[in-house]
Amino acid sequence: MEESMRQIKITVASVAAIADLEDNSTADAIWETLPLTGRANTWGDEIYFEIPVFLETAAGAREVVAVGELGYWPAGHAFCIFFGRTPASRGSEPRAASAVNVFGRIAGDATILRQVESGEIVFVERIE
Repeated sequence: MEESMRQIKITVASVAAIADLEDNSTADAIWETLPLTGRANTWGDEIYFEIPVFLETAAGAREVVAVGELGYWPAGHAFCIFFGRTPASRGSEPRAASAVNVFGRIAGDATILRQVESGEIVFVERIE
């Protein structure tokens, strides 16, 4: 485990969120590609955008995630941010379209991301 947790800042228009990265190979790969810019797609209470990272589905990848978790979606090479129900949800849980590699979590209230609209530019950078 690292001495200090890596953090990233996710900014979309006037909305900004800080996230803590996990200590896993998916988080490592994404950290190495930062800064990243993408165009937000929304799917229920999920934002996702394609990134230039190509990873396999990790051991421990899952469809059901927690509010605020960040996932990498291998099927779409996408960075995903979950903050509520998606069209795949069966209850109140966020559920990905297919398994994602969870690599981090928003610190604080992830539901602020409900303000983000499809097509807006997402900027992800390291906090160092």
